[in-house]
Amino acid sequence: MLYFHLNYFSLYSFEYSIMKKVIIIGNGISGITAARWIRKLSNFEILVISDESEYFFSRTALMYVSMGHMNWRDIEPYERTFWKKNRIDLLQQKVKEINHLEKTITLHNAQTLAYDELIIATGSKINYFNWPGQNAKGVFGLYHKQDLEYINSLPKDNLRIAIVGGGLIGVELAEMMVVQGRKVSMIIRENSYWRNVLPKEESELITAHLREHHIDLNFGKSLAEILSNEKQEVRGIKLLSEEIIDCNYVGICTGVSPNIEWLEQSELKRNKGILVDQFLQTNLPNIYAIGDCAELISPDKNRKSIEAVWYTGRMMGETVAQTICVTKTEYKPGIWFNSAKFFDIEYQVYGIVPSEINYPLDSKIWIHPQEKKSVRIVFQADTKIVVGFNLIGIRFRHEICDQWIASNATLEFVTQNLHLALFDGEFSHSLKRMIQ
Repeated sequence: MLYFHLNYFSLYSFEYSIMKKVIIIGNGISGITAARWIRKLSNFEILVISDESEYFFSRTALMYVSMGHMNWRDIEPYERTFWKKNRIDLLQQKVKEINHLEKTITLHNAQTLAYDELIIATGSKINYFNWPGQNAKGVFGLYHKQDLEYINSLPKDNLRIAIVGGGLIGVELAEMMVVQGRKVSMIIRENSYWRNVLPKEESELITAHLREHHIDLNFGKSLAEILSNEKQEVRGIKLLSEEIIDCNYVGICTGVSPNIEWLEQSELKRNKGILVDQFLQTNLPNIYAIGDCAELISPDKNRKSIEAVWYTGRMMGETVAQTICVTKTEYKPGIWFNSAKFFDIEYQVYGIVPSEINYPLDSKIWIHPQEKKSVRIVFQADTKIVVGFNLIGIRFRHEICDQWIASNATLEFVTQNLHLALFDGEFSHSLKRMIQ
């Protein structure tokens, strides 16, 4: 009798799963991870909608396509047959509105689609701050597939670009332009590169590296206006200091914010992003938000409410799939981590590393005397418990850094065991000597 009931339940679940339809708006890492895991966990009908591109691509690899290191198909992680094989339907369209009472969405072509569960994963948009002239021909960003297509269409000769902003996207765009032989000026509000994120020593190290690549760095400056000619083409920029910088293209790299403007008429609760609880649920039933567009109402300690990072989007996608298909699952991102490259210099950060390190925190830093390498260990001043690592030009093992921070390892323990974290053991003895 027990055997019969188990089989009856399995049959019921299978039939119900076929009937259930999940619509995912957005085909970035968050939305596609959700789709893949929903398929692994269920037989639900899955539809992914995106107006940016037909197929999922690796956004972080856009620069390598522009520089000729990769082709477009190289940055599509899955073969185009993958979607049909895994019964994930794709629709290249734009969503206009959501009717949560009817459980439907309306597309810009007036088509209406019904859902049982809706996942919003619309990502970010580039920040524009209503500068005069920002709509001139030659103003662009680096985020979407269409941005890459525009960059690839730029003339090869006599091109000078002014990049407004100095974060990770700004340095990627600078590298793309420099590799192609173009002259680059960067307009940065801080007094050294990414100083609002990097501590002083690391910021100065990267600043020197950018100058070695012949980038014209304009620190402590802000954009006032984009100048154009009679054809509405960019001819330069004007700074708040009244300085004029000649250029014929302007790259806007002043950060990103959640792409939620299309929800203005919606009853979804929003702040900077779509507000979600620890299960990534919105205030409306059967509607979830994940990735860059989601804002956690109660983020974990030492985590931000919005984190526009690839791996957090992936984690959110898997978490929401578990909730929809198996059991309600909390989003637990764990210890903060990020990585990037400044031209040929790698950067990693784990845990808590403020740009200004003051009591109750303290830090020790080791800087290589000849090469552009540094290691900073951040710890609690009183207990000497390690809370973060900042690495320039050196890679540490992710699992080791995670383990040390999670287990409240002390500075003494970490320095005695640095060889466990290093990929390159050559530096372990000098690091230990300098940090102690």
